[in-house]
Amino acid sequence: MSSADNASRYSLESLATLAGLTPRTVRYYIQQGLVDRPLGEKRGAHYVTRHLEQLLQIRRWVDAGLSLERIAELRAGSPDDPAPQAARPGSVEVWSRLTLADGLEVHLEPGRAGLSAEQVRRLIRRFTEAYREVRSNDNKEST
Repeated sequence: MSSADNASRYSLESLATLAGLTPRTVRYYIQQGLVDRPLGEKRGAHYVTRHLEQLLQIRRWVDAGLSLERIAELRAGSPDDPAPQAARPGSVEVWSRLTLADGLEVHLEPGRAGLSAEQVRRLIRRFTEAYREVRSNDNKEST
């Protein structure tokens, strides 16, 4: 363990507070293998800066709309753009239908696409810009 880790020892409650989570959520993430187990055992168990960094990264991913399953894949070292996976029978997905113009819609499921809310907004802006450009070019060519 590095000296930097020794300088920052946290109890479960302190770690949870710093990460903006409940202790129950932290325990769940540890149980799911998303966060490393505490150092030490029983009453001597404690957390270090590494644990806080893991929790903050998970919060960023959750806030961006990623599922815990996808976060586990990322933590395990899977590529940023995994191969598309078919929806499993019985799975529930929430798809968004975004109307760009009359007759033009985009259907997407941000979690499966691996897109954060900000990335979805940028994508829709670019779709809209491309649509307007194509329309304006067609209007110029027909005159």
